Amino acid sequence: MAEQITITFPDGSEKQFPKGTTGREVAESISKGLAREALSITLDDEIMDLDRPINRDGTITINTWDSEDGKYTFWHSSAHVLAEAIQELYPNAKFAIGPPVENGFYYDIDFGDQTVGEDDLEKIENKMIELAREKNEFTRKPVSKEEALDFYKDVGNEYKIELIEDLEADNITFYEQGDFTDLCRGPHIPDTGRIKAVKLTSLAGAYWRGNENNEQLTRIYGISFPKQKLLNQYIEQVEEAKKRDHKKLGKELGIYMIDPMVGQGLPVWLPNGTVLRRTLEAFLREEQKKRGYQEVITPHIGNLELYRTSGHFPYYRESQYNPIEMGEDGEGYLLKPMNCPHHHRIYSNELRSYRDLPMRLAEFGSVYRYEQSGELNGLSRVRGFTQDDAHIYCTHDQLKDEIINVIELTELVFGTFEMPVDIRLSYRDDNEDKYGGAEEFWDRAEREIKEVADEMDLDYKVARGEASFYGPKIDFIIRDAIGRKWQLGTIQVDYVMPERFDLTYVGSDNNKHRPVIIHRAPFGSMERFTSILIEHFAGDFPVWLAPKQVQIIPVSDDFNEYAFKCASKLKEEDVRVEVDTRSEPMGGKIRDAETSKVPYMLIVGGDEESDGTVSVRRHKEGDIGTFDFSEFISNLTTEIDNKEVPEH
Repeated sequence: MAEQITITFPDGSEKQFPKGTTGREVAESISKGLAREALSITLDDEIMDLDRPINRDGTITINTWDSEDGKYTFWHSSAHVLAEAIQELYPNAKFAIGPPVENGFYYDIDFGDQTVGEDDLEKIENKMIELAREKNEFTRKPVSKEEALDFYKDVGNEYKIELIEDLEADNITFYEQGDFTDLCRGPHIPDTGRIKAVKLTSLAGAYWRGNENNEQLTRIYGISFPKQKLLNQYIEQVEEAKKRDHKKLGKELGIYMIDPMVGQGLPVWLPNGTVLRRTLEAFLREEQKKRGYQEVITPHIGNLELYRTSGHFPYYRESQYNPIEMGEDGEGYLLKPMNCPHHHRIYSNELRSYRDLPMRLAEFGSVYRYEQSGELNGLSRVRGFTQDDAHIYCTHDQLKDEIINVIELTELVFGTFEMPVDIRLSYRDDNEDKYGGAEEFWDRAEREIKEVADEMDLDYKVARGEASFYGPKIDFIIRDAIGRKWQLGTIQVDYVMPERFDLTYVGSDNNKHRPVIIHRAPFGSMERFTSILIEHFAGDFPVWLAPKQVQIIPVSDDFNEYAFKCASKLKEEDVRVEVDTRSEPMGGKIRDAETSKVPYMLIVGGDEESDGTVSVRRHKEGDIGTFDFSEFISNLTTEIDNKEVPEH
């Protein structure tokens, strides 16, 4: 009898299969329909081709288009079809790398003396569909390092040769489809016929391996789908995203500005944006206060030794501003790239007892990173930003409860904005050079965050290689109103920094012990979160967030006094209100308030003044009726206090 392996399914059920069974056969054992829809499998944390033999026990997921791993496989294969199309249309092109990305794929290509522009993309798209219709299978072929080098020496591709030279000799594979062969680890979909619709979205320049001293290649971005209607929906989403672009709305609504004299990537918050940001901060401060956080303030720069001790200076050197040398002794300082080293020194300021723990330090702290100018993007990618940082110092026995509390806070934050959340457990991979600290600490931290996630019955994915250099983390990926995903909040368990900073507390046994640190930031950064918030609501903020909540419009100057009287009462309730007394027609004032996305307009004239009422208009809804003014105030303050979110 053939040797058996045990396959565990996502629901926890188990089934025995002969060793060497393929993912396709496992899918067929569940249903023929699932086997037809299957694109790949995920065995534990490894995505594999459907026809790869399974030779060990493991937990399996059958990946279809509706799963992230399914899309990853689909778009990876689409990148190969793009390269195949380029090979046919531009035979002298040399291929570098072509990975899947969050929304689609790209391929970096050296076209030599030929020029490829936006006008050529449709021709390439058509060739991709033509090749896809051939339904060529993706075939995996293990090769020796010598064979791989010989292949690319024959075709004269120095980019692949450089990649191969960095690979282990026993871990090299080619994939073939039709007349195209590529160096690739996989996985891939069963055949090209699954690709029914393609859109090449843009061209960009990209230096080989991200080094500006290397050759500049042409990067072609694209996206593909198993049905034409899905592409149509995507195109509609792109058009909707353009309307919601935070750079456009941020300017129109007076949220922020980028001024070349101030510096690229250094946003200036305008009055409306400052109201919005302070409201967000007040919301989180209130929640943190309920949970026992203590707020601190730290400097915008720090001694270079602080960041050498933490490891931020060597690990993040490329994204930091150059050190500042001051004084005759050349003492070095650095614009603060992270808040956490400062918080660790606050912890060290006194001898701590187990009775002091957990200690929760929070700060809206400004940090600075030198992003490349080509990567700057409004508020979402900047050089100076403010993190809603907090660091929790606790005992090992307190760790799980503290992680649970932070997860609950993070879920509360995103739930308030009606943003659905996906959760990812980010672990380290086998590249030890990327991480600090002892392996035993990493194993313990990864085990503990998984135990918490399981106890809270969270729906999560595991991503290896996505951990920070000092510990594994729980990442929160939100979906906005038009379905786009953004990574925002993060929770990190850290056993490394207590060692680096020699952090201790005196336990009940009167001996010194190391605390565990939890890093957390629900918003991530105020700048990036605000950019997402603008696009999520298309600038139509809930009343509690709106910079201006009410605009009062008197029908003539005769009723200005009543308008200001109403405004005064609203201000007593902390409502943000203005009176429009401009010498403009009523219709124009209403249009201006509508364009400015003010949630409520109050129209007041003779009838309203005599009756103590207001005629109310709701943004995007128009006239909603006449209300007793005290009733309107009561309804409005209830809406604000409950942080109600209108349909968006």
